[in-house]
Amino acid sequence: MASNVEAPERWYLALLGFAEHFRTSSPPKIRLCVHCLQAVFQFKPPQRIEARTHLQLGSVLYHHTKNSELARSHLEKAWFISQQVPQFEDVKFEAASILSELFCQQNLVDSAKPLLRKAIQISQQTPYWHCRLLFQLAQLHTLEKDLVSACDLLGVGAEYARVVGSEYTRALFLLSKGMLLLMERKLGEVHPLLTLCGTIVENWQGNPIQKESLRVFFLVLQVTHYLDAGQVKSVKPCLKQLQQCIQTISTLHDDEILPSNPADLFHWLPKEHMCVLVYLVTVMHSMQAGYLEKAQKYTDKALMQLEKLKMLDCSPILSTFQVILLEHIIMCRLVTGHKATALQEISQVCQLCQQSPRLFTNHAAQLHTLLGLYCISVNCMDNAEAQFTTALRLTTHQELWTYIVTNLLYSLLERINPDHNFPVSSHCLRAAAFYIRGLLSFFQGRYNEAKRFLRETLKMSNAEDLNRLTACSLVLLGHIFYVLGNHRESNNMVVPAMQLASKIPDMSVQLWSSALLKDLNKALGNTMDAHEAAQMHQNFSQQLLQDHIAACSLPEHNLISWTDGPPPVQIQAQNGPTTSLASLL
Repeated sequence: MASNVEAPERWYLALLGFAEHFRTSSPPKIRLCVHCLQAVFQFKPPQRIEARTHLQLGSVLYHHTKNSELARSHLEKAWFISQQVPQFEDVKFEAASILSELFCQQNLVDSAKPLLRKAIQISQQTPYWHCRLLFQLAQLHTLEKDLVSACDLLGVGAEYARVVGSEYTRALFLLSKGMLLLMERKLGEVHPLLTLCGTIVENWQGNPIQKESLRVFFLVLQVTHYLDAGQVKSVKPCLKQLQQCIQTISTLHDDEILPSNPADLFHWLPKEHMCVLVYLVTVMHSMQAGYLEKAQKYTDKALMQLEKLKMLDCSPILSTFQVILLEHIIMCRLVTGHKATALQEISQVCQLCQQSPRLFTNHAAQLHTLLGLYCISVNCMDNAEAQFTTALRLTTHQELWTYIVTNLLYSLLERINPDHNFPVSSHCLRAAAFYIRGLLSFFQGRYNEAKRFLRETLKMSNAEDLNRLTACSLVLLGHIFYVLGNHRESNNMVVPAMQLASKIPDMSVQLWSSALLKDLNKALGNTMDAHEAAQMHQNFSQQLLQDHIAACSLPEHNLISWTDGPPPVQIQAQNGPTTSLASLL
């Protein structure tokens, strides 16, 4: 060592260089990296180097090892020492940020909150960190389902960003708040907030990718708001804008120039994640509208993109996207007569939920609902009721509760009354509830009442292009007219029902329609048409029967008995189908 002035800098830089070399090796040599950083303390370094080294050790141990206690010890020391060093904001607030993440991972949320609050309090002169810590605490409250506190913090962040001249980050705070208000169903507050956001986004002039990402965030909220309300037709202009916006983003190159305002140093989502999200909302729209082949096409594209991303990126949001996509495609498979594939995809969702307790907590009710729908499709009605009852117990989501109740139909019918005190505002669910009431009136022989309910369903489903509900209502009306002996009117209902069901395609409605067409044409003396319809009915029956046998023969079929606790790890094979096939023939 040449001199006391140069020595600390030289040995420190050398050890730091070695540590970084080992950390970035392929594969990383974390043990050697940690040894190099720990060696720094042998030289009794000044406080700045000591605090930074504790932060580096804590970060490496937190991100690359399971030694959370040692990571916590280093991070706590970094946080404590850095508060005694003037103008040391980056180390101080990064230590607070990572330490609070670690506390949350250890389920010590009550330790994370005061730490973040103190960091927020003392970071007001450091715009980037003040905004980042506000986002972090808001996210923590959101994970705890305390959306009121989260919204309050996002409101504080929006006002702070306005004061420090960052309209971009103000928009991010406001859009995040809008997302939470949508989750809380506070629609009266959502509308003015989204209007304000739209103005800010359009007026902001800055990095093109940042501007377009704000537009994607804004349009995703608008599209999901429409879809949540079951307004499948009304959403189309917004969805088209969103798809055009993501195409624009994919042609833009990432600009390496950093924003001049440190408060602007945020991104909502990486470009690749936004692409998957747009695929996802497109699938949601196609599913609700009854364009199931389109839904399957976009699901395949999104899942392929997700597989590529997950090779390089372990972000939890990717697994969430994957589960939501699978939930939608499973419903598609059940409608199109691919029960065996649907069951295997339900098992895939179970496997994803096994890997993440939080994912399972958020999707357990949906998973049991899907199993209930599968049980109905293979005529295991007792299991279906058990699955739906489990889902009702697990959900606090009003729309999902209503959807489950409409599928339970008989045992819970008194809860379904679309005319009075219906618990949701969704156009789609309200139309479905009218259909359920019509179906029950049909089974009870109250045909005029059934027709009234079904005409209401048709009016609502036509208004928003809800093709599956339209097809189901037409074929049931056709059945009612057939029972009443009005063959001409029955034919006028069943033919368009069959055409629409073929377009979706909905295998059950096709089976029902072909059976009605066979009987109708026989009654009208149209022998050739009756024979053609009978052949169609036979083909559909055979397809459904083969799929039924394939599904019930899978080991995953045993999932229908699971109604408690986390998803079963192993599924034992069984000897073959144990359910009645009579309903399919």
